[in-house]
Amino acid sequence: MLAAERQQRLLDDLRTFGRITAADAAEVLGTSTETIRKDLILLENRGLLRRVHGGALHLAPMTFEPDVATRNENVDEKERIAQAAVAHIPEGGAIVIDAGSTTRAFVERIPDLPLTVYTNALAIATALAPLSRVSVSTFGGLVRPSTTAQVGPIAMRAIESMHFDMAFVGTNAISAAHGLATPDPDEAAMKAALIAHAESAVLLTDHTKFAQRSLVTYAEVTDLDIIITGTELDETHRAELAEIDVEVEFA
Repeated sequence: MLAAERQQRLLDDLRTFGRITAADAAEVLGTSTETIRKDLILLENRGLLRRVHGGALHLAPMTFEPDVATRNENVDEKERIAQAAVAHIPEGGAIVIDAGSTTRAFVERIPDLPLTVYTNALAIATALAPLSRVSVSTFGGLVRPSTTAQVGPIAMRAIESMHFDMAFVGTNAISAAHGLATPDPDEAAMKAALIAHAESAVLLTDHTKFAQRSLVTYAEVTDLDIIITGTELDETHRAELAEIDVEVEFA
């Protein structure tokens, strides 16, 4: 079992039972108590649990894979964010678009102009297919049913030789302290690659993601060039962003 999978299992058990012991977790997961202890230290440092003698306590709700109803929340805000993002499209350029509900709203507003688009989401590729002047490609790889995102070694190898003008990405969670995070290790690796292989990176995220935590950090806020979010974002998080060298647009 990979470390990220083991840590997710620990968080799942904490969410279910409220408390776990290192000894019980080690027995169930087939590893040593020392390994579990190190996992708990790492997760506590990320603000995801509170360690106590012999184990850990559930600290706060985690961001897991959202269901369809959750993805349909904040629709008006996501539409405003999507419309604002259209202004950043480099006509005639090459962009890459991440999987997600806000990025899906974005592609529905992309005009039929000369543009090369790569995406790791089948739903996004399908939405862009009718545009005759937009060239659309996917990376291949394993498709995750919950997000239609393509992940895994095939997708990762495909992106290695590419360089994009701009990446439009989403996130499950964002904070100044913990960066951008998502529940799935494979999607985290893909998101990190999209950002790394783009000249500039634009994050499209509604304000509720600033109050979330998730398992796998895939980028720091400083890795972004632009954050587009809703005017609903509270003053505390606005102040945190003001301290970071990143452009923020409120839609």
